Amino acid sequence: MATRDSSASYRKTEGIPGTLSTAVQEHLRKLCLREFPCGTGSWNKSRFLPQTPRAWRDLVPKEETLNAGEETVEALLGLVRSSHSPWALMKGSSAEDHFLRELAIQHPLMIKDTFFYSYFRSLRVVDKGVTLVDKDLLKFLKLEELILSANKIEEIDANNLPRTLKVLELYGNLIASMKCLCSPPPPNLQHLGLGHNKLLGPLESLYVTSRNWPQLVSLDLGFNELTDLQSMIAGLCTLKHLRLLVLQGNPLALVPYYRGFTVDSLARLCVLDDITVSPSEKHQFRGLSIHGDLLAREAQFLVTIGNVRGVIDSSVLDPEPGPEGPFISYSYYVTYDFVEDEDGEGNVRASTMAETHPDSVLAEVVEPSSSGEQLDEEGGEEDQPEVLLGAHPGARRHTRAGRQARRQRLHTESPEGLSKELSEFIAEEMNQMAEDSGESGITDMEESETTLSIRSAPLPQSIDSSEELSKLRPRIDPRLCPSPGTVLFSTVRKPWTDVIPCNYEMKHNLKELVRVKNFLLAGTTVTIVEEKILSWPVLPTPVESPLPAKKGKADKKAKEKEKEKGKKQKVEEAAKEKDKKGLKKKKEPPKELRQDPPVLRVLGSGLVYLEPLLAGDSAVTTVCNFGVIRTMESDRLTHARDSKKIKKVPKKEKSKMATPTFESVYQPEPLTVEIQIQLHQYRSVEEAFLSLLD
Repeated sequence: MATRDSSASYRKTEGIPGTLSTAVQEHLRKLCLREFPCGTGSWNKSRFLPQTPRAWRDLVPKEETLNAGEETVEALLGLVRSSHSPWALMKGSSAEDHFLRELAIQHPLMIKDTFFYSYFRSLRVVDKGVTLVDKDLLKFLKLEELILSANKIEEIDANNLPRTLKVLELYGNLIASMKCLCSPPPPNLQHLGLGHNKLLGPLESLYVTSRNWPQLVSLDLGFNELTDLQSMIAGLCTLKHLRLLVLQGNPLALVPYYRGFTVDSLARLCVLDDITVSPSEKHQFRGLSIHGDLLAREAQFLVTIGNVRGVIDSSVLDPEPGPEGPFISYSYYVTYDFVEDEDGEGNVRASTMAETHPDSVLAEVVEPSSSGEQLDEEGGEEDQPEVLLGAHPGARRHTRAGRQARRQRLHTESPEGLSKELSEFIAEEMNQMAEDSGESGITDMEESETTLSIRSAPLPQSIDSSEELSKLRPRIDPRLCPSPGTVLFSTVRKPWTDVIPCNYEMKHNLKELVRVKNFLLAGTTVTIVEEKILSWPVLPTPVESPLPAKKGKADKKAKEKEKEKGKKQKVEEAAKEKDKKGLKKKKEPPKELRQDPPVLRVLGSGLVYLEPLLAGDSAVTTVCNFGVIRTMESDRLTHARDSKKIKKVPKKEKSKMATPTFESVYQPEPLTVEIQIQLHQYRSVEEAFLSLLD
C-alpha cells in the first residue's frame, strides 16, 4: 500500500487527514518497504532478472555470484536487524513492522496491495489522530483484530467494520455512546474494549445485550461515566458467554455493594476487574442481587489522620511576655478538602459524626470565590483554665449557630432587603474590626509566602458596591481555602508536642457519584497549619467616685485602727515571703484577655493522589513529607526548655556534655503527617444487610 505507485483506492483518501486509511498509508510509507535495503534496486537487481532456458548442468547449485554494488540477503537483513544501523526501526515498533521489513528484503515482489488485504489478520493503529473509520477497512478480507486506541474517534459507522472481526479495541477515544456500534455490530465479536471513553447515561445498558453481542466473552467498559449499576447488570445478564468484565473506574463502582452485587448477579463470570472470582466469594455474596434495590446508592469514605511529626516549636523564639502582654499561644491542626454533595446531605452526615467523635471537627464550608476570605475558627480550642479569654470586638468569633441564623434570616428576606442588610452587616463588621485594630496600634498589613498578619486600615465612611467590599476583605494564603466544589475539614487544634496525635476520623457519605469520581482524579490537598493568637490584658474602665462627705471624730479613729491592722498584715506577709528561699513566683497573666485575629501560617501543604481508589484499591495510605522546617536554633531552645523539667544535673557536667551531645546527634526530623482515605466495600452479604438497619 505504501508505494510510490499507490493504488487507486488510496489515492481517493490521500490528503484527507484523520481517516483510518490515510493513517495506514502514512505508517507504511515510514516503513520504506520499497527503498534500500528493502524492495528492488541496484543492490539486488541480479536476483530478479528474466529467467532464460538453462541446460541440466546449469541447475547444479553453485556459489552465488553478485555483480558489483550488490548485497547478499543476509547482509541486507543485518542492516535492518542491528540496533546500531541507520536503517533499523525505532524502539517500540511492533512485531508486524519488523516482519514487513524483512519480507520486503527476502521477497520484495510480494509487497502489493492484494497481499496486505488478504494476508493481515490484525491491524494496529495507535495514537495516530484517527477520527474516521472509512470504507477502505472492508478490503481487509481476513481481519480479525482491530486496535484503534488513543485516537480521536467520536463515532464509528458499524457498516464499515469487517464482519470477520473478533477483537475490537477502542480505548482512549471520545466515544459517548455504544449506539453507533450496534447498527449492525460485528456478529462474531468476542472482545470489546471501550475503556477510557465518554460513555454516559443509563441508556448504555440497552446496548450491552445478547441481541447485539451474542458471542461476546470479554467486555471492558472501565473508566467511563456510567452511574446506574442495577440497569447495567440487567443488560449484562443476557450475555451468556461473558466471562471477563471490567467496570472499575466508573462512578457506579464506588458504591460499597458494587463487587458483591455484580458477582452474585453474573453467575458465569470468572474475572471481574482483573481479579478472579473465587467460589468462596460467590458464596459470601449469595442472595445480594435479590435485595440490591434496597441498598443506598452512595459512596462511603473514611478519612483517618494520625500523628504529625517535625513541627517547629515557635513559642521558644518569642520573648517572655511582660505584665502588659502580649500573651502568645500556638496551636496546630491539619486540614484537607473533600467533595461536597449538591444537596448537602453528605456534609450533614459528616457533621453528625463530628458530634459523636470529639476529635472530628467539620470546618466551615467556604464557598468558591475569586477572593479568599479569612477562615473563621471553629471550636476545638484547647481549654485554658488559668486564663479567661474575654470577647474582643475585633476578633469576635461567631458560633456556627449564630452564622446559620444570620444566613437563614438573609435567605428569607426579599432581594432588596437582602442586599441592604448584607451590606450593612459587612460594613458594620469591617468598621468594628478597623476600630479595634486602631486601638491596638494595627495600621497596615504584612504578608509573606506562608504567613499573613492582618493589619487593617481605617475604612471609608461609605461603601457603595460589593466590589469595594471585596477589596477590603483580608487576603490569606490560598492553600487555606478549599478548591471549588469542595468543603474544608480540619482536625482539633492541638498544642505543640514532639509528636502531635490528631486521632482524627471522619466518615463521608456522598450520593453525587460523578462528582466523587472527578474529585478522586484531582486528589485532595493536605495542609498543616500553625495558628498564632496574641492576647492582651483588658484595662478596667475608670469609675468616677463621689466626693467624700465630712465625717466625725469617731469615723477617723475607726479608719486609723483599720490602717494599723492592714500594716501589720502586710508585715506578716512580707516575712513569710522572705522565708521562702529560691522560689520565684511566675507572673500570672490577668484573668481577662482580649484577642487579636489569629495569624495563620502554612507549615506544609501537598497533594494526595486518590486515583488508586478508582483503579480498585480499597485504601490510600501515605505519609505526607513536606521537608525539614525545624532549625538547630529552635531545637536547641526547645531541648534546653525540656531539660529543665528533668532532674537537675551538676552544672559542670551539664556545661561539658549538654551542647556537644545535642549537636553531635542532631538530625532534624522532616515535617510529616499520616493520612489514610478508605473506600468502604462490603465483604459479605450480612454486612450489606446490616447497613440497612443503620
